[in-house]
Parts: sequence; C-alpha cells; structure tokens
Amino acid sequence: MSDGADGADGAAPLLGTVRAHFGANPPARLGVAVSGGSDSLALLHLLSDWRATGGPELRVATVDHGLRAEAADEAAQVARISTALGLAHDTLHWAGHTARGNIPDQARRARYRLLAGWAQRHGIADVAIGHTGDDLAETFLMRLARGSGIDGLAAMRGEWQADGVTFHRPMLALGRAALRSYLHARGVGWADDPTNDDPAYDRPRARAALAALAPLGLGVDRLAATARRLAEARAALGASARRAAAEITRVEGGDLLWRQADFAALPDETARRLLLAGLAWMTGRGYAPRGAAMVALLAAARAGRRMTLQGCVLSAGGGQVRLAREYRAVARLRAPSGAVWDGRWRATSATAGPADPTRATIAALGAAGFRACPDWRAGGLPHASALASPALWRGDTLIAAPLAGWPNGWHLHLLRDIADYLDSPIFH
Repeated sequence: MSDGADGADGAAPLLGTVRAHFGANPPARLGVAVSGGSDSLALLHLLSDWRATGGPELRVATVDHGLRAEAADEAAQVARISTALGLAHDTLHWAGHTARGNIPDQARRARYRLLAGWAQRHGIADVAIGHTGDDLAETFLMRLARGSGIDGLAAMRGEWQADGVTFHRPMLALGRAALRSYLHARGVGWADDPTNDDPAYDRPRARAALAALAPLGLGVDRLAATARRLAEARAALGASARRAAAEITRVEGGDLLWRQADFAALPDETARRLLLAGLAWMTGRGYAPRGAAMVALLAAARAGRRMTLQGCVLSAGGGQVRLAREYRAVARLRAPSGAVWDGRWRATSATAGPADPTRATIAALGAAGFRACPDWRAGGLPHASALASPALWRGDTLIAAPLAGWPNGWHLHLLRDIADYLDSPIFH
C-alpha cells in the first residue's frame, strides 16, 4: 500500500491509485458517498483534485442513519466541505428502521439502497465508496471468525452493481494511515464515529485484533494481500461453476432444474454455487444464507431430500434437482394484473389488451385455486410448484391459471430467464 510520502501532501501516489481503479475510460459523472470520517473525506479530496485536472464531475451524498445524535452535524459538515470544493451535496435519511436485529447490517443495506436511489434520481451511474485496505483486512478477520469460506474471506469487490448503479471501491490498495497523513498535510479534520471504538461491535474488535496480530506479521498489508489472492480463487471457481450451470440447468415454469446425475458429479464447491445463484435468481435477494444453512441445503440436494430455505423449496424427482418458490413465501402477495408479482412475473391478457388492474389481481394459485382448477396437472408442474405459481383472480374467483394448464386468454411472462441466472455475481 502507498505510504503517501511523495509530494507536499502525499496526494500524487494516492490519486494515482484512485485513478488507476477507473482505468482509461472513467465515468463522466461520479457520485461520492462521504460520511465525514477520514477515509471518505480523503476520497472526496482526491476526487476533487482529479476533477480539477479533467476528472469526472462529482456530486456528494451523506447518509444519516438517524442512529446517533451527532450524525446530523457530521452531515452538515460534509455539506460545508463540499460547498467549499464547489460540489453539490445531499443528505439522505434512513426512515423506518427498528432497534431489533443486526443494526449494523440493516444500516449497511439501507445505505446502499439510499445511495442507489439518490444516484438514479440525479442521473449518476457510478458511485465511489471510501473503503480502504484496512477495511478489507478487518472484514477478513470478521468473516474468519464466522467460519466463512472462500467467498466470504475473499477481498471486497473493487466494484459491483446494485439497483442499476455501479459502486466503486477505488482505495482498497491504500491504507488508512496514509490517507490520514494526507488529510493532516491539507489541514483537513474528520469526525470519529464513537462506535468505531465500541467493543460491542465486530469491526472495532477486529481492529483491535489486527493491532495485536501485527507483531506476528499478520498486519493489514498481509491480510489484505491474502484476501486479494482468495478473490482470484473465487473468480476461478465462479467461472468453473458458470460453465457447469450452463450445461446442466434449465428453467421450467419459473423453477430451476438441474440434471440430478450431473449435479451429483459436481464438486461440492461448484454445486454450492449453483444453489446459491439459484436462490438469488428466484428471490432477488442480494445476500446469501449463512454457511450452515448452505451446508444443509447442499446435503439435501445430494440426498434428494426436500428442504426449504429463503422462501424457496428444494426437491428431487424424475432425475432432476428442482428449486421452486415456497408457497408460504408468496401466499399473501397480491399485485394488480398490470404490475410485477413476486419481483419476477408479469401477466398480460390476449383478449383485453393491456391488463386492467381493476379487472384482475395476481396471486398464488394456492389450495383454493386447486379446487377451482382440477386439471392443474396439465401445466406439467409438480404440486408444490403449482401451489406457489401465479394465477389471475377477480376477488375470490379464479379466472386464469396459465401455469396450471388453464390460461383462459392470459399469459404469464417470467422476467428472469436462464441468462439472468448465468449472469449471477456468484459466477463472476
């Protein structure tokens, strides 16, 4: 990692690393997520320097999670700094959070949702985040403590896409100490989040562990380098799994099917990736189940046992391993017939033109639908899949069940196809 020693304020090598991340064709406009801490403020100033010499146009956002009284003042300070740099700034507020569950994880997910929405509103396709090599090493230790495998231990991705926005981490090869030296040289102060020193949270404990491990040669640089090597292994495993998925996977009525004999012959790590990508494809969730749950799901797939996980049901039969939507996950979902149901189905009527939301509702077929559609087997789906399949209702009256062999002038369009499955981040 750069030590920031060159130049009056150490900016040149730091900025060189940031610019290198974006390559020869950087975006014309770039959003910058700035909390007011040292890492994100260093990113803001480096990008501002780049802008002054022909770099991207910038717009700044700060997320106020509403969890600390000081957060509003910190956002206001970032706004003042942004204005002094000639940049527009917006504060984004997290509403509707609760005090239950894993608050840091909830806040992280909310932060990216808010940033993606903000970027889209302002026509920004790329957003930079101020994570550093220290964050990479801390995350490695935290995930090691949870028993994570290669995917968890591998380095944070330098860039990824979510909600139509590409997020960038251009400072993963830089250390926090170098960035703070750069800020000191420029006379820039920063806010310290007190939770960064609170041992009730995982990250401060990981930070303390890093300091203790450094004399053994297990400092930030070493662990970050290990994480990057694991990222290379992750990429190779993903590519191999994608090739296997392309050969043995097909879609049937919204279910994913893998040829059982071929699935059984896959190495465990490859088979696990096919299942992980399948869960994400079916549910739209951007996070994987815990490791123990995936171990159990893989064992069930190997043994041909039924198992439910993340609103999906795994089963085997007829020489196929099948992943389908679980009825309980969709039993209460309702959508006007012109809207998207369960994030992946759209209905159209061949006789009525564009579907009129006042005429029909999309909901799962369910037991009531079976009673109204006794020939449901004509659709070719097994009972559990047909039970959770979308159907058209008018009040309590079933008017069409295209996946159960009774289209009655209606068509269902699956919005995620096999290409979407193969494009899963699990395979890349």
